[in-house]
Formats: sequence, C-alpha cells, structure tokens
Amino acid sequence: MERQTLMQNQMRERQMAMQIAWSREFLKYYSTFFSLAALGLTIWWAESIMVSEHDRLDLPHGVANFPSIEKARRAKSSLSSHFEK
Repeated sequence: MERQTLMQNQMRERQMAMQIAWSREFLKYYSTFFSLAALGLTIWWAESIMVSEHDRLDLPHGVANFPSIEKARRAKSSLSSHFEK
C-alpha cells in the first residue's frame, strides 16, 4: 500500500513537471510569435508613414551642406564682432 502511494506521488510530481515544462514552452513560443508580429507591424507602419507622409519628414530648411553652414557661421561671427565694438 505504501509503495503504491509513493508511486502515485511520483507520477503526480512527474505530471506537474510535464505541465510546467509545457507551460514554459508555450509561453516561449507565444511570446516569440507576438514579439516578432509586433516588430513586423511596427516596421510596416513606419514604412507606411515614411511613404504617405514624406513631406512631414523633410528638414524645415533643407539638407545642411557646407556652403549654408559657412554662411551661417560667417553671419554669426560678423554679428558677434559688431557687438564687441
């Protein structure tokens, strides 16, 4: 009788271990799927915004280039030299 009780307890522990292992695997696959799905949807949505709202993504004064930077620097240095006098 005692041996049967021990065997039943051992079987119950094994079943619980199997359920825990299955739950862990299920959670791993479930979270992986939804993480990849969320990442894919985020990338798709960003691409969609970049295509449909391209005018909002442009820089307000255009792309900075060397002549425009030099012009702004010279204007700033000439202003500061006028204030020093």
